Amino acid sequence: MSEGHSPTAGSARLNTSVAHNARVWNYWIGGKDNYEVDQRVGEHVAGMFPVIRAVARADRDFLGRAVRFLAGERGIRQFLDVGTGLPTVDNTHEIAQRIAPDSRIVYVDNDPIVLVHARSLLTSSAEGVTDYIDADVHDPEAIVRRAGDTLDLQRPVAVMMLGILNFVLDTGEAREIVRRVMAAVPSGSHLVLTHPTYDAEVGGEGNAAAMEFWNANATPPITARSHADIASFLDGLELVEPGLVPCSQWRAGSDAAAVPQYGAVAVKP
Repeated sequence: MSEGHSPTAGSARLNTSVAHNARVWNYWIGGKDNYEVDQRVGEHVAGMFPVIRAVARADRDFLGRAVRFLAGERGIRQFLDVGTGLPTVDNTHEIAQRIAPDSRIVYVDNDPIVLVHARSLLTSSAEGVTDYIDADVHDPEAIVRRAGDTLDLQRPVAVMMLGILNFVLDTGEAREIVRRVMAAVPSGSHLVLTHPTYDAEVGGEGNAAAMEFWNANATPPITARSHADIASFLDGLELVEPGLVPCSQWRAGSDAAAVPQYGAVAVKP
């Protein structure tokens, strides 16, 4: 990590008077890096939309399955984790380096509280590398440029976008962000994403009111999307089985219940 990316630099931007997604998400999965305002908003949202805690856990479990699949079955040794969130148990580098110690991981976030805790994301194996970039998903060129300091962008990269495109409110802009990042990595690279949905068939009908409350009381604003809109982020890529499905059911046991959060892994041909 370069001097300009020191985690302590983020403390000046912390606002503990307004609930923030990274901290509320941390609260929902049982973490300790949150404040009373995050707990209040998190409890209110959970009261409106009780499945949200299951969504948070399912998203985290999907991350583990996807990274194990990519490192173990696809031989991926480079990961670009955009919108990483607060460090918790089994972060991307820990899972990947457990399988392949020489894996290289770059984390990207622009949340000041994530920046404060970023040092715990940099506990790489001796053989591998981890780095942290303080950057915004709305600036994909900057992400790619700075990731190239650590990753070899001539070799396949797994681009992780779990629960991040829902903070890009314009669907066309979100689609363009994915296109630009994936254009910068070679054939054999993968895109891993999760995204909340309003689709009633997977229990998403309660998302609308919960997100309306969130957008009035917390930051950053969020949106859900339909299966078709989320599928459009994967245009030009080849879906890995079982395709775009509730993230709780992606390569999980046959008894896994659906959650209103789609997940997919796709490869760049």
